[in-house]
Amino acid sequence: MIVRHAEVADAAGMAAVLNQIIAIGGTTAHQVAKAVPTVQADYVDGPTVLTSVVAVDQGRVIGWHSVGLWQGHADIGTFVQPGIQARRIGAALFARTCDLAKAKCVRTIHAATRADNAPGLAYYARIGFVDAGSEPDFALADGRVVGRVFRRFEVV
Repeated sequence: MIVRHAEVADAAGMAAVLNQIIAIGGTTAHQVAKAVPTVQADYVDGPTVLTSVVAVDQGRVIGWHSVGLWQGHADIGTFVQPGIQARRIGAALFARTCDLAKAKCVRTIHAATRADNAPGLAYYARIGFVDAGSEPDFALADGRVVGRVFRRFEVV
């Protein structure tokens, strides 16, 4: 596995991972599949993107992190191909993300995670994020109330 800065050519692989997660449901607030140009603009090279890294195995994107400006914060999104989580992919992505964040003078990275996303909450806790608040009434676009937990990580 190689972890590197995301490139425009990675957007299709990133969209494939994200859309598979969306289709399964239960761990992301996204409910509608995203087109490749949207993934590129939102997570690779758009004006709000601060850092974007991919994990590539045998030429295929298997996971990615993107830190972008959202609600005035540097906010992280983490997506790993279903079925291969908990294999240190996220940790490798985060190490590279932290290096890039430091280079951009990002001091704090925020994560907004569905309150019912136990694996996501465990991941962020494992890599050092701490609780910073919650939104118990957060609802998905379809109206289901799932809550949201806010965490932050101080980049040293």
